[in-house]
Parts: sequence; C-alpha cells; structure tokens
Amino acid sequence: MADVVLFHHLHGLTEGLREFAEQLRAGGHTVHTPDLFDGERPATLDEGFALTKRIGREVLRERADRAVAELPDGLVHAGFSWGAATAQRLAQTRPGARGALLYESCLPVTGEWAVGPWPAGVPVQIHGMDADPFFALEGDIEAARELVGIVGPDLGELFVYPGDQHLFADSTLPSYDAEATALVLRRSREFLDRLG
Repeated sequence: MADVVLFHHLHGLTEGLREFAEQLRAGGHTVHTPDLFDGERPATLDEGFALTKRIGREVLRERADRAVAELPDGLVHAGFSWGAATAQRLAQTRPGARGALLYESCLPVTGEWAVGPWPAGVPVQIHGMDADPFFALEGDIEAARELVGIVGPDLGELFVYPGDQHLFADSTLPSYDAEATALVLRRSREFLDRLG
C-alpha cells in the first residue's frame, strides 16, 4: 500500500481534510497530514493568505521539509490548492517520490514559475473543476495539461469536473460537492492502488 503525505489548503488542516485522509486510509493506505499552520484555521482564503504572509514563506517551507524528513522514502506527495504547490515542489525535488496527487492546483514544469523538471517515471494525477476561478482561470489547468503531456498517458491523468467551486472536496466548506468528491476519492484510491 502507498505512503502518502497530504498537505492542507489555506483554511488549514480542517476536519473535512481529515475526513478525506480517512477515506484514503480506508483503502489500506497510510496518510500523513502535517499541519503547517500549527492549529490555525483561517475562515477565508484571504485570511489564509494573510497567515502565510505572517508566518513567512521560508518558515512554511521549512515546516513542510521537516514534516517529510521524518517520513520514509517512496512517498506519494499530495495536496489541496495551496498545499498542492508544496506537494508538487517536494515531488519534483525530493528524491524517491513514488507519485503525486494534486488537487485544484498545478504549477508549470517549464518557464519562469517552474520548480524544475518533472522526475522521470513519477506518476501524477490532477483534479479540478472546469470553471474554478483559481484552477481553471488562472493558468493551473494549462499547467496540468502540459504536465500530463510531458509524463505521458501511462503516468499522467487529469480529471476535470463540471463546476465553479474551489476546494470542493472539503466537506466542512460551503464549496463542498459530494458527488465530485466521491469521484475524486475513487480515482485517487485507484491511483494509489496501482502504486501498491
């Protein structure tokens, strides 16, 4: 079974994300859920963004690096929105990544915003809504298509769901979409099962 580290979004490590992690664990996978905000739960995305500014980019990066340093090699790096950027950075820069699950965000792998090249042989699965103002309208979906094109159909999958919600898989937020989340979970577990 797969060993997963799941990074939270700008609302912090909510109960909804803990529930999502439990659903992955129900498939027999180990899921680690580090809290990079040390228990703070911003009520809005703007407040979450302000918190990241207050904590500082380098401190947050160090917290994420510390969280995975204590975990075994061969991790699947996963994350939601803001946390997906952390997951993607680690999948691309920490040796031994077994895979990546990116929810509602994707960084480019070429150009000025790129972290670096995608590691050879590392599978990736990406999920987002087709009218999400962040994922679909700010360039992430194009980055996701590019990444899937680079890794090829055997290793890369992009799933796009109808809707305009961001953070639709967190049951504690008003943006929650139960039907889309059920599909995300099923596809995520299938991805992890293939790695097992």
